[in-house]
Amino acid sequence: MTKKQAARAFIFLALFIFILTAVTYIVRTNGGVKDRFVGFYAEKENTLDVILVGSSPVYPAYSAPKLYGEQGIASYPLSSNNQRPKAIKYLLKEAQKTQDPSLFVIEMRMFTMPDEEWEDTMAFTRGVTDNMKYSLNRIDAIRALVSDKKERYTYYFDIFKYHSNWKTMILPSQLACWHYEKPHPLKGLEIKLGVGPAVRQDVSSVTRQKRPAAEQEEVLKDLLSYLRSTGKEALFLISPYTMEESEKMQYNYMAPLIGEQGYAVLDLNEYTDQMGLDFSTDFYDYGDHVNALGEAKCTAFLGQYLKEHYELPDRRGQDGYESWDRAYELYLTEQKKAEESCLSDIANQNWAPEVIE
Repeated sequence: MTKKQAARAFIFLALFIFILTAVTYIVRTNGGVKDRFVGFYAEKENTLDVILVGSSPVYPAYSAPKLYGEQGIASYPLSSNNQRPKAIKYLLKEAQKTQDPSLFVIEMRMFTMPDEEWEDTMAFTRGVTDNMKYSLNRIDAIRALVSDKKERYTYYFDIFKYHSNWKTMILPSQLACWHYEKPHPLKGLEIKLGVGPAVRQDVSSVTRQKRPAAEQEEVLKDLLSYLRSTGKEALFLISPYTMEESEKMQYNYMAPLIGEQGYAVLDLNEYTDQMGLDFSTDFYDYGDHVNALGEAKCTAFLGQYLKEHYELPDRRGQDGYESWDRAYELYLTEQKKAEESCLSDIANQNWAPEVIE
């Protein structure tokens, strides 16, 4: 093969890989998780100071625009439904490719659930892997999350999974994802409507400990080791919900392990009165995830806590944060409408339908 032929072959291969990658990014299933991740990749480099990771309690409970508008904190949630703790380390690595955050906030709820309950649920694994750009770190994440080696190729080349989604090729919103970067107008937040009343479970008196599933304890220890290697600060967070006694016992076991490494555990369930969180009005699904009313309270409390315990810069008014000003303005408008909707539901006792699993 001559040099000219080799050059042509190289150009053809590079063009093929580029087109295949772009098409894959476009046809990946659209939705809230994809919007959140492409939004993260679209953020300007080294402009985020806080990265939040974890499962579904994260993205409706902690408003990045509100944290910015009220405290000047630039944060972003890399959150997906039922996000397995095994994924956290790889998401933190992914975040640091383009950002240099000083603080990681890690939601803990999934640590109380045995990993095998979710390992075979493809959708939740793909919620992480199929929303990462192609990279060696993504390959490592797939190896960690997919135990069946024969199935890994469908994760490495997820176009095998989504090849039938050709309709997205004509959607402008998805064509814009060709490089897997598209700004998220609310910086990853999903404002939730609806009201599902719940009863607060007071487990504050529970002091006994219970070991989590062995694999989750191993994942936690590995994560703590990784965090030490980064030299960055971390806050482990337990979002408000109707916590069961067995879950509280597991948190009691994990908290000392985390504290020994110099990281704090913030259990918002211990501050619901201080936050003014009302379980009868502030959840949209009967005690698992907060609605817009609860989100405002959770975010306000977290923002004040972060300001008091960590040295985070106030980014308001700084060059390069104009999109954050726009996000906060949009948030104020959308949040007002959402809160009015929730209050109307409460006044009319228009409760959200219960999901039977």
